[in-house]
Amino acid sequence: MAFFRGLTAVSRLRSRMANEATTLGGVRWLQMQSASDLDLRSQLQELIPEQQDRLKKLKSEHGKVQLGNINVDMVLGGMRGMIGMLWETSLLDPEEGIRFRGLSIPECQKVLPTAVEGGEPLPEGLLWLLLTGKVPTKEQVNSLSKELLARSSVPAHVYKAIDALPVTAHPMTQFTTGVMALQVESEFQKAYDKGLSKAKFWEPTYEDVLNLIARLPPVASYVYRRIFKDGKSIEADNALDYAANFSHMLGFDDPKMLELMRLYITIHTDHEGGNVSAHTGHLVGSALSDPYLSFAAALNGLAGPLHGLANQEVLLWIKSVIEETGSGVTTDQLKDYVWKTLKSGKVVPGFGHGVLRKTDPRYSCQREFALKHLPEDPLFQLVSKLYEVVPPILTELGKVKNPWPNVDAHSGVLLNHFGLSEARYYTVLFGVSRSMGIGSQLIWDRALGLPLERPKSVTMEWLENYCKNKAA
Repeated sequence: MAFFRGLTAVSRLRSRMANEATTLGGVRWLQMQSASDLDLRSQLQELIPEQQDRLKKLKSEHGKVQLGNINVDMVLGGMRGMIGMLWETSLLDPEEGIRFRGLSIPECQKVLPTAVEGGEPLPEGLLWLLLTGKVPTKEQVNSLSKELLARSSVPAHVYKAIDALPVTAHPMTQFTTGVMALQVESEFQKAYDKGLSKAKFWEPTYEDVLNLIARLPPVASYVYRRIFKDGKSIEADNALDYAANFSHMLGFDDPKMLELMRLYITIHTDHEGGNVSAHTGHLVGSALSDPYLSFAAALNGLAGPLHGLANQEVLLWIKSVIEETGSGVTTDQLKDYVWKTLKSGKVVPGFGHGVLRKTDPRYSCQREFALKHLPEDPLFQLVSKLYEVVPPILTELGKVKNPWPNVDAHSGVLLNHFGLSEARYYTVLFGVSRSMGIGSQLIWDRALGLPLERPKSVTMEWLENYCKNKAA
């Protein structure tokens, strides 16, 4: 149990989970694992019947309970605030941020296994947590690491498909092409074509998801090396964990960079189901499209400037500040540049969030990492100044509900410090990480037998007539 940073912290966590079982129903079965249960699939197989019964009971006893009212603003405003889907792996609270199976990011940092003493959580540990609701042991995480490594072989045709694109194609275009090329390996599609009981849909979905997660780092690193390093690929190191191996294949072996990659992948894995990429993956998967098709669709959503592409935009914007004002930018110069950006009709990238109403905990843990490992970095110091300057300006502007920094405000600066300075590539890193959250939920979608998603749409004429009739 060496991975626990303090048994007292774990005891407190267990006690809190027991006390909150009624309010955190999604994690009422969260528990610590025994070292003997190393097979993730068998763990799931034991959990699924209980959760299937739980869903049936929820539908039969509470199916007609109303969850709120829908107004015209919600319909016209991107469905903000509507409760419209089930997403088991995480829940986003507007005030305290994301919880993975009930655990906040600081709690995950305390209890999930690490590669080094006092280091960052291993993403494999969070994957185990997302799928089972259970905090794994170091032995279980090591076993999962080995399983992912064993599944990581990428067929040659995938690289050929990527090579068919111009090297100038955006990294996300090349990455998504690689995922689509992997689809011919889909176990779900093969099983479905042969005929498969609905009760067993989750089994080939599990195989596809684990294979997909395992193969993304080789594909993503191939894209990076092809575009930015003259196509000189780096072989995997079988002694490394998932995130460290990814960093190694990209060409970065600094131990601090390995720790950053572990942190980065862990905190970007999931952010409940309403964001564009997660919702897209769930929506496409509800049509029984296999995980490769579903995740490729999710990646295309992630590539949008208002979603995953934002982390690219943040670093470019920060560098534009330095280009115009110089490296020794003062607070007044920074304020002027922020106002200039806003008055030009643009947003300050990295600030605000569709749900959160406070500083993103994912920003906070990256800030802590920077304070520990790179406190003198000039770009980090500029980010710190922005934290002081931007929120008051956005509050004064009066048009934003959340003026605080989000996860994108910090990640690019950390990556840049260790040499990964190609901002156009950052969304690919986001995509590799997000596969764990979307993939985990896809498995549970099939295990719980969730139906085809089909909301109702209306026209402006329908809304106008409805509102007139209501007012009459």
